[in-house]
Amino acid sequence: MPHTRPRNPSPIPEVTWDSGFKEMNETWKGAIACLGVAVFFVMTIGIIYWQVVDQPNKNWIVRGSTSGLIWERRSHSLILQTLSEEKTVVEIDVGNFPDMELPFVKNLCWLNKTEFCYTWDDTADLKISFEPGFSVGTECYSIRWTPLHCELTLKDCFSMTNISWYGGASVSAQRWPLNNMNAKSQPYIISNLNKNPIGYGPVLERYFLGSTGVTVTIAPDVPVFLSVESNKHFCLESPSSIDMIPLQYMVCISQNITSAHQEVGSQLSEQERRLPNTDILGLPIWKYYGAADSAAKLERGLRSFFNRLKRHHLGAGLIAINEHSTMILSNADHTHLPGTSRKMHSPRHSRDLSLIKPLKLSITLSPYISISSQLFLMSLQEGKENYWLSLHSEFDSYSAPLLTTWKGQFSVRLNVTSNAAVSWYLERVSLLQQKLGATYVTFEGGEGNMFLEQAIHPPRGLEGDKYICILALMASALGNSTIISAGTRSNHLPLFVQMSSLQSDWSYAGLKSIIPSVLHYSLLGYNFFIPDAVGGTLTNEFLTDEELYIRWLQIVTFLPVMSFSTPPWVCCDDWISISAKQEENKAFIHSGLMKASCIPLTQMSAPVFMKPCYIVVHAEGEW
Repeated sequence: MPHTRPRNPSPIPEVTWDSGFKEMNETWKGAIACLGVAVFFVMTIGIIYWQVVDQPNKNWIVRGSTSGLIWERRSHSLILQTLSEEKTVVEIDVGNFPDMELPFVKNLCWLNKTEFCYTWDDTADLKISFEPGFSVGTECYSIRWTPLHCELTLKDCFSMTNISWYGGASVSAQRWPLNNMNAKSQPYIISNLNKNPIGYGPVLERYFLGSTGVTVTIAPDVPVFLSVESNKHFCLESPSSIDMIPLQYMVCISQNITSAHQEVGSQLSEQERRLPNTDILGLPIWKYYGAADSAAKLERGLRSFFNRLKRHHLGAGLIAINEHSTMILSNADHTHLPGTSRKMHSPRHSRDLSLIKPLKLSITLSPYISISSQLFLMSLQEGKENYWLSLHSEFDSYSAPLLTTWKGQFSVRLNVTSNAAVSWYLERVSLLQQKLGATYVTFEGGEGNMFLEQAIHPPRGLEGDKYICILALMASALGNSTIISAGTRSNHLPLFVQMSSLQSDWSYAGLKSIIPSVLHYSLLGYNFFIPDAVGGTLTNEFLTDEELYIRWLQIVTFLPVMSFSTPPWVCCDDWISISAKQEENKAFIHSGLMKASCIPLTQMSAPVFMKPCYIVVHAEGEW
């Protein structure tokens, strides 16, 4: 009998337990899913906050034993600090990417703990290396920016906040320290300040010294621009070029400024230092500007000038004649053609130089020659056009001498990369010095790069300041009685350096520039220099202010050499007596201090800048 299920008499529908459990499970699953999404969202926000907001502003990127470099992400700066963070040595503003936010820096060279590598947005590579090999207490870091695209400018600026900077290049209005000067961005090479008063020169080194014990050394032979903004920073900048030139320098930290200079500054030249002929230290230099259009008149004028010095009881000293007067004497004796036939030196072409040979004479030469001169024309006839800096044709072997102006004339410049040209030139100078009995030879006109000045890419071997470097080596080959007008990487050579001309006034372009220039030259290792003539030579007036002349004379008495362009007797008896008195003081200082202190120090290659060798110091101590 079939079983029948009883009917539910209630009007409420019947619900089974299985359907209720299913609905409850679906609700809990949705709640758990929402909770998971919320947790994930919170974690994502937390990670972003940790990486972007909660990250420290400073990250150590390279560490030494006592110091290290920190990346400050907000200011885009590299900071050199001690590991204890008690002392900030220097702050370097990385101005290459001002519009980029860099929340975190990742080291691509993480396997090497002494290096840091990073690539910024496929724009430039940065490599920082800890450089070993220095003495205890000195640590150095090499910094190199390499552009990944052409026409990209790389620029790093060194802060002047709480730090004074010294070194670099001399300028027309020298300041000490360089925090107080301004200079626009321009190639960091020696310029002729008479043509370019806002340029750099005549003494330049790729070395900067900071008062916190930091040094900055720019890599040699790498083109670089330098700019200075007063009391803010100085900047190194790579030139924008298709060659993708890197920006490379080394930063070192020492215990103090003294040890920094002794450790790093002493390595500006790794060669042994040689002394110039120091006989000039006890002599005044008298610049002779007498007008003459013939050798006979010039000889008589020189002899008369010498006799007048003796009559006024002024030290006869060294009489310096300019390039024009030197050429007059040279042409009179035909010693300007050392490579020509012997008949050019026959007795009928020679003069009796007995009037000037007894004098202590300094002649002046330059690597320039006028294109209208017999010497230049003959060199072309003899096929020696490669003796001069030239432009070479891309289609044949022909080369044309590169024209420039020198003292108002179209001229060419000696090709110092040609061994034949250098030998020919030195033979000419040696013969002329011997014929005239000159005690010293002055070389001027080595400043500047002719190719860069005319927007021409320099040939190999003549980039940057290489011309003046080779010219200094040529000058030293003549002996230790040579004076040059500019120098870089040549402080080890036995040469005197002629300081740049100054204005005849009381400004930093005149009298106030003397002491800063003295300190600057000494810092860079050029301790043997000749200051500008008393009263300054950049003036339209023959006579300078009397008070200015006397103060100028009193200052240069304590310098290695004192020189005159205006004879004292053209003014008054007071000038004569004061000049004679200061010459006596100068002779006393030279005989007592310089020979006893200065020369031994320079022979030992000791850095003589904190207490220059011509200033009496009675107590030892930091400067």
